[in-house]
Amino acid sequence: MFRSGRSQFIVERPRNPLPPLKLQDLSGKDVTLAPKPGHVTLVNLWATWCAACKTDLPTLAALDRVRMPALDVWTICTDRRDIKTIRRYAETVAMPRLSFADPHAQATDPANADASVFATPAMPITYLIGMSGLIEGDVTGAAEWLSESGEALLRYYLDQPAT
Repeated sequence: MFRSGRSQFIVERPRNPLPPLKLQDLSGKDVTLAPKPGHVTLVNLWATWCAACKTDLPTLAALDRVRMPALDVWTICTDRRDIKTIRRYAETVAMPRLSFADPHAQATDPANADASVFATPAMPITYLIGMSGLIEGDVTGAAEWLSESGEALLRYYLDQPAT
């Protein structure tokens, strides 16, 4: 079991596939992202107003630098602010290579929670997408991904066959 502070990894049931997401990179260019088959993807949702995100983002950036084969780390700012504001914030905090904004409200839609791909009961929240592109579960708060239990959770999912 992976616990991080007061939070723990919660397994998602039923497991649903992560659809392609239309996002915006930090230069303002629209991109469409989908998990790579045979990869595990961590999708972290954060906001510029979130104090715990200032701890979480550098941890995810450090995990990204470890370069575990078949592990992708995405961070998505859920603020509806302009990209310049998000980019300025990102310049003050260590960020993973793949960081995005959600101006099209595809990852999270504050006006229609049912239309959101991801629920945001707390910030930050990180979803783990398995080798087959299914949402396996999530952990809220600033998770300690580089801890022994964090690495064990990642290794468990990285060792699963893609179906």
